[in-house]
Amino acid sequence: MAKQPAAEKRPRRERGSINPEDIITGAFALAEDVSIDNLSMPLLGKHLGVGVTSIYWYFRKKDDLLNAMTDRALKQIAFETPYVEAGDWRESLRNHAHNMRTTFRGSAILCDLVLIRGALSPKVRRLGVQQMESAIGALVEAGLSPEDAFDTYSAVSVHVRGSVVLERLSQKTRELHESAHGFDEPSAIDSESTPLIATLTAKGHRIGTADENNFEYGLTCILDHADALIRSNGRPTGKTARAVKSTSARPRRKPASPRV
Repeated sequence: MAKQPAAEKRPRRERGSINPEDIITGAFALAEDVSIDNLSMPLLGKHLGVGVTSIYWYFRKKDDLLNAMTDRALKQIAFETPYVEAGDWRESLRNHAHNMRTTFRGSAILCDLVLIRGALSPKVRRLGVQQMESAIGALVEAGLSPEDAFDTYSAVSVHVRGSVVLERLSQKTRELHESAHGFDEPSAIDSESTPLIATLTAKGHRIGTADENNFEYGLTCILDHADALIRSNGRPTGKTARAVKSTSARPRRKPASPRV
């Protein structure tokens, strides 16, 4: 059985010398060492050098503390607003998807709090919906129906979040396996019984793995589908749309008067 992580013991603070912001800051620091799963109120009290009742005074249970941590994480980490330019919708939406994925992959704590735990305050949810409204509106302007624009942005969002969560859960599983057995699990791929899969995996392809190749393939499929929908509506897309817009904005010359 894995040994329970222990917090570093610090000099005990005076009663009433800690506030909610100090507690949240300490919780982030401790979670970096022991993870969100192993974070506990008694462990946090030892880390901060206070009695656990001082923490319960502000946060009645761990969920309340995690909610506060989630709100702070979303305020501190600069997400790129899901801005989609109608004239270049495909590239701007692709960039947003990659930026969002990079942000979550860069912070295991943020991933655990926001994506795996998934508890967001009403204020954070309202902000997210407002940002989605702007992105969906641009996709409508680009030529999608409101329904298709909504489904396209939703599909991109689910694809990004699902990719990050799968990668995070795989990491957690691998850490538990290595902790218990001390070696990597043998591969289930056999070149004799599954020669096609064996050849492809040898080239770097991975089945069900949230790697860059699989992420990009899925994202391209979503964008290709949206592109086809726009084209079926007879609307120009991407650079073509910008060129049409630029041409239509130019003043037209008056026809020359016929010579007598």
